Amino acid sequence: MADTLYLSLWYPNLRTTALGDKLTAVLGAFAAHGGEARVYSATVWPVSWSESPVLQQVFGRRVGKDAELGAVPQLAVEEALELLHDDYAYEFQIGWSLWELEASEGLDPRWARVSRLVRVIGFGPLFDEGAYETDGHIRIDFGSDAPFLEEDLELDSVAARHVEENVRQLVELTAAVEKISGATARLLWSELGESLAQRLAKRLRGSN
Repeated sequence: MADTLYLSLWYPNLRTTALGDKLTAVLGAFAAHGGEARVYSATVWPVSWSESPVLQQVFGRRVGKDAELGAVPQLAVEEALELLHDDYAYEFQIGWSLWELEASEGLDPRWARVSRLVRVIGFGPLFDEGAYETDGHIRIDFGSDAPFLEEDLELDSVAARHVEENVRQLVELTAAVEKISGATARLLWSELGESLAQRLAKRLRGSN
């Protein structure tokens, strides 16, 4: 069964005023590890997830025919953190590509790099009653863990190779964001509680 995958990052004695630099560093790491260089959108949440956003900005605008869509991480973060409060959360969406098996009508399924929007969220210390203590000062929501397991497929050599590449990309991105942002603790976790490594090992044993 597919599960939602998260990466939580913690920083020692992090002040709210330093959150922007950490978010910029994390978002900037995606381009070198299968992701896009520009941020798709920014949303600012006050107090808790049950409240309505105070800012929703989609950076899908062009200035000139050759301009790129999106905003560079630093500008996206600066715009969102103009509304800087201890009880706010700052969400950014950025593209990240993984190998997935695509089925087209009348054609055999084929492996292709498919982009998904990943959520990168920075938590103020008072947001949602101190959610950062369990969720991290910064949390990355990767979405479904299916591309790292492909539990509905028979893992032949081709499928196994693509799953392995997805897992390697995840591991490299995780290490990169920890290092570049100066995190002192990290946790890759899922809603079901069982670690991705455990499920992957179980999956690979079952395919042998």
